[in-house]
Formats: sequence, C-alpha cells, structure tokens
Amino acid sequence: MAKVLIVDDDDLLVALLQVKMAARGHEVFFASDGNQALAATREHRPDIIILDAVMPGRDGFAVLSALKEDAETAGIPVIMLTSRNHESDVMNAKRRGVSDYMAKPFSPDELFKRMQRALAAAAS
Repeated sequence: MAKVLIVDDDDLLVALLQVKMAARGHEVFFASDGNQALAATREHRPDIIILDAVMPGRDGFAVLSALKEDAETAGIPVIMLTSRNHESDVMNAKRRGVSDYMAKPFSPDELFKRMQRALAAAAS
C-alpha cells in the first residue's frame, strides 16, 4: 500500500489515523509541526501527505507552498485535513497546489476514498 505522512499536532487524531491506516496496510509516519513535516518528507519520501493547516511554527499553508516549490516533493499529493473551512482557506490551499481539502470533523472512510483518488491521479 502507500507510505503516508500525517502532519498534525493533535495526538489523538494521529493515533486514530495511524490505527485505521495500518489496518488498511499503509505505512504511516508522523510530524507534529511544519518543520518536522518537511524533514520527514525528505527522510521518508511518502506517497501522500495528510496535512493540517493549524500547527505550531510553520503552518500547513507554508508547508504546502514549500513542498510544491521543491522539484523533489512537488509531485507528492497533499490532502489538507483541517478545522479551517472558510472558502478563503480552501482557495488559498488550491492556489498552492493541494490535491484535496477536507474539513474536520471528517469521516475516515471519506478520507480513504479521497486518498485513493489523489494517489491514482498522481500515478497517471
């Protein structure tokens, strides 16, 4: 299955996603802030990144921009999973190259469907 990097400072959410993703055969890595996210991306080369917008230090929008501006990471699909659900947030993420945008609270099953779509699109 896929190598997934989850970037979120909510330990409970990360634990939930780790259990659900591991049960589906995914290899999961974690980061709790923007700088850790960029380092983990370079170290683990994930197939997809689940990224929160609101984190300490560098926020998810800055991380998304950094990922998309780097030729080595630009092709990695990114799904933003965040409590920020204003239209301006969604548009900001789309301008920066996000693959998909989901607001919390969310359905894990819907997240998995969107992950599959993003992975398929990246592979084609």
